[in-house]
Amino acid sequence: MQIQILKQLYSFELENLLNEINAYSNSENLWIIDKNIKNSGGNLCLHLVGNINHFIGSVMLKTNYVRNRDDEFDSKNISKQELAEMVKATQALIANEFDKITEADLQKTFPFDFMGVNTTGFYLTRFLCHLSYHLGQINYHRRLLDTNA
Repeated sequence: MQIQILKQLYSFELENLLNEINAYSNSENLWIIDKNIKNSGGNLCLHLVGNINHFIGSVMLKTNYVRNRDDEFDSKNISKQELAEMVKATQALIANEFDKITEADLQKTFPFDFMGVNTTGFYLTRFLCHLSYHLGQINYHRRLLDTNA
């Protein structure tokens, strides 16, 4: 049951991410930074897609995804259509592969330790919180800096 709840929440938040990216009036505004805002909406989107595809896709489900975390923050001027396609591919990962994770897997030690030894269930919940946190930043970025809306 917990797996299905997590899957629903990831699907819901990724749909919200797609809606946020599509809500920008143009691709250029995704990349604006201003004053103390160091991460653009586009870079946060790349970071979220990279995080999910790395930790859930590559680490847990053994996909062939190769993460370049630096590019998530250094890349610029990717169109909103390209970003939307990346989000849709991440949605497909959750829709088509997430069910390979079992309820028993949630109790196992996560295969990649970066916050201390914790269960897979802990990390899947943590990654969901990470997604929601940055999604809020993207929403705020769009409402604050998408000046042609």
